[in-house]
Amino acid sequence: MKNKWLPCIAASVMLFTSACSKEEALPPTVDQDGNLHGEIVLWHSFTQGARNEFMKDAASSFMKEHPGVKIRIETFAWPEFYTKWTTGVQAGQVPDVSTALPNHVVEMIDADAIIPINDVIDNIGRERFYEAPIKEGTVDGSNYAIPLYSHAQVMWYRKDLLQKAQLKVPQTWDELFEAAKKINNPPEVNGLSVPMGSGDMMATRFLNLYVRSAGEALITPEGKANLTSKAAIDGINYWVKMYKNTSPSGSVNFKVLDQATLFYQGKTAFDFNSGFQIGGVASNSPALIDQIDAAPIPKINATDPSNGIETSNIPMVVWKNSKHPEIAKAFIESLYEKERYINFLHSVPVGMLPAMKDITTDPDFLNEPTIQKFSGAVQVISDAVNKGTAIGMEYEPTLESGLLTGQGVIERMFADILLKNEPVDKAAKKAEKELNNLFRMAK
Repeated sequence: MKNKWLPCIAASVMLFTSACSKEEALPPTVDQDGNLHGEIVLWHSFTQGARNEFMKDAASSFMKEHPGVKIRIETFAWPEFYTKWTTGVQAGQVPDVSTALPNHVVEMIDADAIIPINDVIDNIGRERFYEAPIKEGTVDGSNYAIPLYSHAQVMWYRKDLLQKAQLKVPQTWDELFEAAKKINNPPEVNGLSVPMGSGDMMATRFLNLYVRSAGEALITPEGKANLTSKAAIDGINYWVKMYKNTSPSGSVNFKVLDQATLFYQGKTAFDFNSGFQIGGVASNSPALIDQIDAAPIPKINATDPSNGIETSNIPMVVWKNSKHPEIAKAFIESLYEKERYINFLHSVPVGMLPAMKDITTDPDFLNEPTIQKFSGAVQVISDAVNKGTAIGMEYEPTLESGLLTGQGVIERMFADILLKNEPVDKAAKKAEKELNNLFRMAK
């Protein structure tokens, strides 16, 4: 792929210079031989562990292949990243290339902050990618984002705790509540933690799981907030009931890491997450690794159709302010070279599934111990990936999706219900009105 990109750059440079006078200098990014020159800044949100090391190694390898290039890396956790780029756009302090979230991309496009990268996708092979993740970053035929990996929310459970309680894997929300309530035995173990901390989107995620299973979405096809339909009210009541009966009292303040850590440490029987749960349990409670597995998100009724719930396709983007977009694009392409890309996916096996169809069935990808051990969970997650979307993008990519997940409105709604005893109907109406006001302002 690198060989595809660089000759194109060189050709464009030669065409440009032929139209210039001899006194004019070559563009600083590429010399006459097609060699790259310049410094770029990479932002990513892989703040720790193997993925962080992978990005360092990928940048180092790219710089060795292109001695005229320097890549400076800065890392930010996802909540911090959102604040960093939204304030950075106004100050002109943004990177050349970065990871993003799908709802970020929609806002970035609206802010005219990133550039199309159709050429990058075509160079790698457009037909290799799944259609849905490409579509999430596409406006008027211009592709502003390229998916790096995919994952989906599924239900994780402790096999040993279910067996001890003589319970089957829950298929419905009612079955999940009864199972979580029966297993609940704090402080040793809670049935299921319900996280609602402000500054994160976990309460929004949990409510979305219920509403999507009912065949609805938190944003209507007309672009309005949906918190007062029967499915939404039922979902709010469900999570309030689950919180009061099975959840640690402090979980009203939990963010994603607080939530996940409980399951990692064997302190909850059920949780909702992607394949990242495996690595977390392996690191924190290796003795429990044989006792966890994944199942589909519960339904209202066992015979209901399987609706797409939440899929996350994590993309990369190139920023409009970049002085060296050619380098940014070439670096992105380098990440998809087969061996390097599979090594990246294997840095969190099962947690990150391929964004490219051919890699999904590639023996080199599948021949990894954790992927083989959790082949059943891989299938459950893969099925969910193929059906779901980012929260709020069930009908199309919209600015509203970012406001829904990024402004903490639903999290504050649950806090008002649980900490201020505000009636559910009143709190839901107030939150829905607040979201719709935000949606109108955005438009």
